[in-house]
Order: sequence, then C-alpha cells, then structure tokens
Amino acid sequence: MAGRIEDYALIGDMQTAALVCRDGTVDWLCLPRFDSHAIFAGLLGTEEHGFWRIGPAHPSGAEPPTAARRSYRGDSLILESEWDTPRGTVRVIDFMPPRDGAPQLIRIVEGVSGRVPMRSALRMRFSYGRIVPWVHKHEGRTVAVAGPDSVWFDTEAETYGKSLTTYADFTVAPGDRIAFTISWEPSHKQPPPLPEPEQSLEATEDFWRDWVEHCTYHGPYREAVIRSLITLKALTYGPTGGIVAAPTTSLPEEIGGVRNWDYRYTWLRDAAITLSSLLRTGYREEARAWREWLLRAVAGDPENLQIMYGIAGERELGEAELDWLPGYESSGPVRVGNGAAHQLQLDVYGEVTEALHLAHMTGLARNDYASLLQLKLIRYLEQHWDEPDEGIWEVRGPRRHFVHSKVMAWVAVDRTIKLIESGDADGPLEKWRELRDDIHRDVCERGYDKERNTFTQSYGSKELDASLLLIPQMGFLPPDDKRVIGTIEAIQRELSTSDGFILRYPTSGGNEGVDGLPGDEGAFLACSFWMADDLAMIGRVDEARKLFEKLLSLRNDLGLLAEEWDPRLQRQVGNFPQAFSHVPLIDTALRLTASGAYGG
Repeated sequence: MAGRIEDYALIGDMQTAALVCRDGTVDWLCLPRFDSHAIFAGLLGTEEHGFWRIGPAHPSGAEPPTAARRSYRGDSLILESEWDTPRGTVRVIDFMPPRDGAPQLIRIVEGVSGRVPMRSALRMRFSYGRIVPWVHKHEGRTVAVAGPDSVWFDTEAETYGKSLTTYADFTVAPGDRIAFTISWEPSHKQPPPLPEPEQSLEATEDFWRDWVEHCTYHGPYREAVIRSLITLKALTYGPTGGIVAAPTTSLPEEIGGVRNWDYRYTWLRDAAITLSSLLRTGYREEARAWREWLLRAVAGDPENLQIMYGIAGERELGEAELDWLPGYESSGPVRVGNGAAHQLQLDVYGEVTEALHLAHMTGLARNDYASLLQLKLIRYLEQHWDEPDEGIWEVRGPRRHFVHSKVMAWVAVDRTIKLIESGDADGPLEKWRELRDDIHRDVCERGYDKERNTFTQSYGSKELDASLLLIPQMGFLPPDDKRVIGTIEAIQRELSTSDGFILRYPTSGGNEGVDGLPGDEGAFLACSFWMADDLAMIGRVDEARKLFEKLLSLRNDLGLLAEEWDPRLQRQVGNFPQAFSHVPLIDTALRLTASGAYGG
C-alpha cells in the first residue's frame, strides 16, 4: 500500500516530478513530462504497478523501515533521508538535476556510521503500470524498453533480476557513496550519456541556491514562503513556462470516493494566481515566461478560451479512466486527462486579466499582444458575462449564475479600464465603465441575501460558497462594507469545520449535490487561507494570524500541502503538492507581514 499523502516528498527538474515516500520508495514518476505516462504508478495501485525503493535491507514480507529523519538540503529540492539501524546510520540523497538533456532521477546512498546492509529494488512498469518492459543489458548498462520509451539504469553496485524486478544488495560504511541513476530516452535514439551523479548534485544545489537568492520576501514566515516558492518553481514546465496545478492525478478528495481528477495541466486560474505570487516575491522571469505561454496557448482565439491547457499549450485533454489501477487506497476511478477543459468558467477571464494587470503594474516589459488579448477578452465578456456557467469549482451539475464568476467578470472589466486610463491601450472607456457598473449592480441586487446579510453561491440560491471571500480581495467592495463582513461571518458559521477550516461549499454526502457528484470532500486549504486574509482585512488580525499558523501546522514535515484537509481522518487529501494551496499561503504571509500581525 502507498503511504499517506503527507508521507511523500517532492523532487523534480522543472519538467517532471517524482514522489518519494518515508520508506525510500519512489511511488510516482512520469517521464519525460509531468503529463507523460507514469513508469512508477504504485501510488495509485500496488507495487505491481511500478516502484523504486532504496533503504536498509529488511526481512522478506516485513514492512520496509521508514526514515528516522528527512529534510531538504537547505533551500533546494534535494531530499536527504536518514535511517538509524542496529548496524549503523545511512543516508539516501534523492534529486532530479535541472536538465538540458535526458531526464534523470539520481539516488546517492551514503554511509554515516557502522556498516549497513542496503537494498535497491527497481520495478519499472510503463503506461501507468500496464506494460512490463523488456529489460536487458546493453554495453554494461541496464535498459528497460517498451514502445517509444526506454529507461536506462546505471550504478556501480552489482545488480540481478528476480520476479521481474532489478535488485542490488550492498553494504555501506562511513564515507561510502554509491550512486544509482535512471535516465529516460526515446527508444529509437542512442543511449543517454553516462550520468555524473556527484557533479549533478553540486550543480543542482547551485541552481536552487541561486534561484532562492532572488526572493524579495524577508518576513517572519520566510521559511514557509521559500518552501512554497520552490514548490511552485518545481511545478513550472521549464521549456514553455506553463505551470501545472499538481504533479499527480487521482489522489482523492475523499478517501474511497470518486472525486479523483488529473491535475497535471495548466489551469489559467491557478497559473494566474501563481504568477501574482511570483511577481510579488521578485520572480519576474517566471512571470514573463508564463505571459508568453498564455499568449501562445490562447493564440488568436480568445473567444474560445479554455479554462486549462496542456503544459505546452495543447487544447485536447480528453478524459479517460484507467481500469487496471485500483486507485489510491481503493479510491477509484483513476482518471487521466480532464473533461472540464471545455467548461465555461467566466471567472477565468477575471483571473487572467488580473494577472496581466499585475504584470503591467510591476513593470514587466510591455507586450502589445498582451494588451490586445486583454481587450479581446473584454469584448467577449460584453456579450457573455450575464450567462450561467460552471464556476470556479468546475461543477458537473447544471450551469448557474455563480456570484464569484460575475465578480471576476467585473474584475476583468475594471482592470482593463485601468489599462486604458493609464494610456497603454485604447478602448471604449465610457461604454466599459457602464458595463462595470451594470455588473456590479447586478451582483449586489441578485447575488445578495438581505435577510441573512450575505452574498450567496449563485443567484437565487441559499447556499454559501468560500469563493465569496475574494470579494474584498479583488476590490469589488471595501472590507468594511457590512455586506462583506456579513458574508465572512456567514461562511464562518456555515462552511467551517469543527477545527476551524473552510469548506468550498456544502456537499451532499451520498446524494448528488450542486457539483453533480456524490460524496463529500475535505476542507479546501486555499479557502482557509482566504479566510485568514479576509479576517486581517476587516481588522481581526489576531484571529487571522492564529488561523494562518494553524494552517501552517497542517504542512507535512517538508513544508508541503495537498489540496484539502480531511478533518475527520486528520490527514491531507487531494492531489499533491498543490499549487492552489501554496499560492495563498504566500499571499497570506505577505498580507500578515505587512499588517504586523504575527507573533514574535
């Protein structure tokens, strides 16, 4: 069985990523890209679906021992795990060097004390665990081949095959360092170059040290902010600038449930808010690359804007189920692709426009096509802002007039008006000022419940929605407006879990609810950070700080967050690590630091 979601560490090379469990098992790795087929899919099945474990030797049939300690080496994605055994202590260093050639996963075993018997067990399975490759020797190297893929395994340790698995048994003493590397290459090409593990380790450490030095945040939450920024950088596909929502698919929002989705794509919403966090912490190059990705993805067709694209801008992300995988802790189905790609979500126009506006305001070099795109988006909204849509949460039930969608349409128009007022674009200013006023009036009249003093999830509904917390953050209404305060307090009453975290909206248990799905889900971590932001904005700064620090305590020992927190099981759930959790962490840290609302 795979470990708990929070038992995993992330390593990556800005093109793909691997998850490493506390017991030294790599249970998830897609090659060569985030959205490629997995060669290790044990995370969503069993060891039969692929894994790579390195750790102290243990008796057959016994559970592999877990590391006594693990941490990242400084501010990097280099993972160091240490085991204390009766025979001594051993360290395993795991990393993926930023690449300009073949993707590599390098694992260096280092003796610390005593003489520790070790074992490497490598079981490669292509196509998400479905295909057993042909494994053979080629000029002293081990290679696994199936169809278009080949994976090369290099080590100085002696290896042998047994039960369709490649093993190495060896012993390390103090100062010993034994390296193991897998490299991917298209099967029709020449073998990848022999790895140079020690040089790659030094280069990887230099890369992350240099990158972190650009961070402009030096407040009291710097450790949490830096780790979140590193995670966001790791989720960025270097060749194009596209940002994946998470490096995994089908980690469940409810253990045993059906809310299992593929997040290895670029949501415009997630990427836009990621861009804002990067810009506000000094990372202009990533912002520039994302803007260029956006312009390529949308191209000359903003009227058919998708909510998500592939990491290189691909539009077709057809959804399918992998019926040979039982799912994480039997949470099926396992899905690849995402059928929500062609939903109508009007809020995306607001998020994209807000990101372009922020880039402009922070001095990112002007791009005339970016301004043209912004104008085209508003012309589309002119005709469609008053239509029902699927909303921010991608409901698979009927379309509704979601209040958050209307608010973000207002944001898109407002920011474009500001662009025109600055003299950097031309457009029908008075016409769009009237449009902005029309949207604002419509929301306040049709999306607000006067009796309960709260905005609602959609026009005419009684349900609440945590996305309403963004109303003051987007400037739609000032924080001290009684309707804003009423909404914050209503969400605290009706969408708060027993431990104070925030649900996205009411779910329906065994029945089909507003999102068209059965079952429940955990507290949505982004929404809980939004609540902390709002509390700070309305002057309840001590309460905001306490909630924020309570959220920080949910991170795993390496500072990583999944999408949600299950208050009943007291564990992380959903895809991992999740950009949409780490971005608001950064934003809230910045807000609390600016307000002085921190302890010590």
